[in-house]
Amino acid sequence: MNDEKVKQSSFVEHLTELRSRLVKCIIYLFIIFVICYFFSENIYSFLVAPYAEAVKDDEINRRMIFTALHETFITYLKVAFFAAMFITSPIILTQIWKFVAPGLYKNEKRALLPYLIASPTLFLLGGMLVYYLIMPLAIKFFLSFETSAHISSLPIQLEAKVNEYLSLIMRLIFAFGISFQLPILLSLLARVGFIDSQYLKKRRKYVIVIIFALAAILTPPDPITQIGLGIPLLILYELSILSVKIIEKKKKDA
Repeated sequence: MNDEKVKQSSFVEHLTELRSRLVKCIIYLFIIFVICYFFSENIYSFLVAPYAEAVKDDEINRRMIFTALHETFITYLKVAFFAAMFITSPIILTQIWKFVAPGLYKNEKRALLPYLIASPTLFLLGGMLVYYLIMPLAIKFFLSFETSAHISSLPIQLEAKVNEYLSLIMRLIFAFGISFQLPILLSLLARVGFIDSQYLKKRRKYVIVIIFALAAILTPPDPITQIGLGIPLLILYELSILSVKIIEKKKKDA
């Protein structure tokens, strides 16, 4: 009877702590969201810089448009939330770690801590690849389909919408950032014994097909973004095999 009461009390304490940490995360997120909203125009200008850079030498006077009265307002809200989530993610991960860590052994803590650091780092690398390489190339590719009045009776020109551009770049950043978690996922599966390096090597040809199929689903229908996601994922898969080999070697030495 006493054991049941102790277990119930321990369970309630864990729920209370979990609720406390969730509330902290929500409060941090809300405060940073409000701050980011005041700078949402600057953040959006930063996100639109690849487009501005790609069209700076055009003879056409470029602009971005919105076709609904509330469109820009909603876009700035999305920008603020996107930035707030990005800034708050280390805080959220820290709260998760503080909740989970007391129940782990020292060796388990040492094993998991690098993944908590590597996960946002890889997400950031994926986002940087989109911002500095993929988006400029993709924009120039899409702009190549414009035609002037000299070629056709009516010119075909791009007038990018504010919300559509944001949706595109956010979709690409999330697609690349999440896809870049592949080494972490495979390394964790190797640690718990679900996979090994030989298994990954044997499935390489199937993985290549799956990677490019996912790239086609997650990115716009153009070869630049699809190849831009597919090739880094293949490289990360090969690095994952090396990581799994290192994990296997450490297990043998232990």
